[in-house]
Amino acid sequence: MKRIEKRLAELSKNNSKAFVGYIVAGDPDLETSLDLMHLSVDSGIDILEIGVPFTDPIAEGPTIQQAHDRSLENDTNLQKIIELVGRFRKKDNETPIILMGYINNFLTYKDLINSSHKVGVDGVLVVDIPGELSLKAYGIDNEDLDIISLISPTTSKDRIQEIISNSSGFIYYVTLRGVTGSSHLDEKEIEKNIDYIKSITTTPVMAGFGIKSKDDVQLLSSFSDGVVIGSSIVELIHKNSENKDFREVSDYISSMKDAIR
Repeated sequence: MKRIEKRLAELSKNNSKAFVGYIVAGDPDLETSLDLMHLSVDSGIDILEIGVPFTDPIAEGPTIQQAHDRSLENDTNLQKIIELVGRFRKKDNETPIILMGYINNFLTYKDLINSSHKVGVDGVLVVDIPGELSLKAYGIDNEDLDIISLISPTTSKDRIQEIISNSSGFIYYVTLRGVTGSSHLDEKEIEKNIDYIKSITTTPVMAGFGIKSKDDVQLLSSFSDGVVIGSSIVELIHKNSENKDFREVSDYISSMKDAIR
């Protein structure tokens, strides 16, 4: 059983929902990223989503775009990130890790991606290709990796069927029409769309984009299998990066974990 499937099965057995937390590797630096990965897990994150910095992260709002810029200034690349995962695995061999990024990066390091499971990577989420397209068409062919796909409020039912058939691990439902860090969640639309997805697949569905508060978490976790939080965590990391005192990050993660129902 793969790590993502195992973790989600364990949570389901305990009547719990998943907390997927996102950080940008290399922001503020790779050594601190390693510390933050462990801190995040210790504070309540169930699955780590590691952002691979890119020059034009079109799906991201200002907070994560700026984190990508800071990371690139540190010469962070996918090879260094995979090495970072290997270092994380020396202490934690249980927490699932997903690499989230853009197709150019993954193609540049295609061979590394195809062997990344050996280091401890569990899945990839490529933001800027249609979910119904197989990564195999791009030369990324690794059955040991889960392929996480995005479904948005505007995705047609025909496309949803195709995306689901091409996905594993979990489905990432985008909760709003916009970029990461936006707001204005439409509760009725989100619940309706997630209910439809869950009616045609047994693959778990996570809700992400625009989730900031305990109220957001309580609401969205009530009809999904878990939530994804990124911008708020990234913002707190940057706020506290100068003194490297990340207690505020830990407290925020713990409070969001407690709000999941």
